[in-house]
Amino acid sequence: MDGAFTSTDLITVLAVLLILGAIQWPSLANTKVKSQSANCLQNHRELAGAWQLYADENGGRLVGNSDGAINPANKNQYWVLGWLDFSGSPDNTNTLYLTADSPLAAYLNRKAEVFKCPADQSLSFGGRGVPRVRSVSMNCYMGERARGPLNSSYYQFRKISEIVMPKPSQAFVFIDEREDSINDGSLLMDMRGFDPADPGAYGLIDYPADWHNRGVNLSFVDGHTETWRWHDPRTMPRHWRGVLLPLNKPSPNNPDVRRIQEAATSKVN
Repeated sequence: MDGAFTSTDLITVLAVLLILGAIQWPSLANTKVKSQSANCLQNHRELAGAWQLYADENGGRLVGNSDGAINPANKNQYWVLGWLDFSGSPDNTNTLYLTADSPLAAYLNRKAEVFKCPADQSLSFGGRGVPRVRSVSMNCYMGERARGPLNSSYYQFRKISEIVMPKPSQAFVFIDEREDSINDGSLLMDMRGFDPADPGAYGLIDYPADWHNRGVNLSFVDGHTETWRWHDPRTMPRHWRGVLLPLNKPSPNNPDVRRIQEAATSKVN
């Protein structure tokens, strides 16, 4: 009958639709990635602003940034409480650590969402459970660390006026950390091999995220944000859902390590 679809016509239409879908899918996926990165960068701006306001209202003193086992009785020593893992511990999902206990909470209108990158899809039990609440860590050389500097010959910045080298526009404060690396609120950075230069001594203790087109978002002392692209595969090992990444690994001659070191701190003269 005239005007009726044949099976060949139907197959042709379906083939065209499939081709159009295949063409559109990368564009849609790319749009999602860009949107997640934009939202993440906005979170970083808010965090950096809150960090600055805290210092302004406390005589230039930076918010505490201790790491390791967290004692809630001394919560003033930490910019954020909670130990993240894949055990299903309440720390993975407790937003009160962000909206009530964090010294920055009042400067963030007690919003929990700014502490997490939307690209972080980690769950409380690894492959199952509910979404975890934080993906952001702080440069371990920013703020008082109860045990002193991770590398004793480098500056542990305690006041905003001490941040001279690297310059405020080059010193990072917050960074997204991989879901299989993050635990406390501090990104530990080994400065070995930085000064004097010895690339063979480079290593990675904690791992920055690689969610944004093989890159990470950071915020800096002066309040601006950046996206860094990683170049060395060792900076972005494969993600195994629900499996914690082995930390504190040597990474000799890794240019990404050098880049982080340059933005973390400087050697005490």
